[in-house]
Amino acid sequence: MLLSLGLTIGCSSQPRFRTNPSSQKPKAKSPKQEKLKPTGEPYQIGLASYYAHKFHGRPTASGEIFDMNGMTAAHRTIALGTVVRVTHVGNGRSVVVKVNDRGPFVENRILDLSLGAAKKLDMIGEGVAHVKIEILKGI
Repeated sequence: MLLSLGLTIGCSSQPRFRTNPSSQKPKAKSPKQEKLKPTGEPYQIGLASYYAHKFHGRPTASGEIFDMNGMTAAHRTIALGTVVRVTHVGNGRSVVVKVNDRGPFVENRILDLSLGAAKKLDMIGEGVAHVKIEILKGI
């Protein structure tokens, strides 16, 4: 009987965390969209390419599904979710994109843009463009 009582007490458990909804903090409201401003000097200057059809609809490194017509980019080291301005040095056009993937995997390139971003930079014919990257907003 003592053994049975000991097992019953030993098997009962207390919750390890509170489940009372009144004790949970309310979720913060999302901040208003702020105007994005460069943080200073260019982060990086080099060659950019673009990727499209082969990866369309596949998951990116951030877990988002790649939309080749979206305004996104792949970079080797910039934190995923960071918003950057990419300027085509040859024609002065620029676009704001979110880094949501890793790459490029070609040695002399610094950035892979989505097809949509590459079109805005007018670099489709060239395939590769000399660009400047400016960090606008990190996560």
